[in-house]
Amino acid sequence: MSEKDNQEKNLEEKEPKEQETAQETAATEEESKEPELSEVEKLAKDLEDAKAELEKQKKEYLFLLAEFDNFRKRTLKEKSDLVKNAAEKAMLDILPVVDDFERALQAMHDSSDLESVKEGVDLIYNKFVKYLENNGVKAIDSNNADFNTEFHEAVTTFPASDESQKGKVIDTVQKGYMINDKVLRHSKVVVGQ
Repeated sequence: MSEKDNQEKNLEEKEPKEQETAQETAATEEESKEPELSEVEKLAKDLEDAKAELEKQKKEYLFLLAEFDNFRKRTLKEKSDLVKNAAEKAMLDILPVVDDFERALQAMHDSSDLESVKEGVDLIYNKFVKYLENNGVKAIDSNNADFNTEFHEAVTTFPASDESQKGKVIDTVQKGYMINDKVLRHSKVVVGQ
């Protein structure tokens, strides 16, 4: 075979190979276009899903925000009502004591028996002290106690008759009171010096 024949034969062999390669390339391009389209569609679908999820979370957030705002307003109103009406029960429980005082005043005008009036006033006083105790109010016992600035307020000092009286309460000018272990009013006292 001559060289020319060899070249023609090679060309003939190349042509089908080139045709096959061209067909394969075309098929590959079509296949690559399909995944590109499906990838674009997939990204578009993911974007839509993300937008839907964002909208859902935004609605939930707004709902929770509104719910919290309603809770805050309701709590403020309840607190305001509680403060406004806190004294109602205390005043309601004091009214029987006021009634007793009114009866005692009437009895003082009508009666000439001083002992029965004293006894009646003592009963009213005891009833009122019991009411205070029921509400957590107790008198601070200051007589002969060590002077303590947490419970006492020194009105004046007085020279102590002996060393044991120094730094102690000699006299209570005004009783102090505590409510639930908190000082409501300090005792006004005279302290030995």
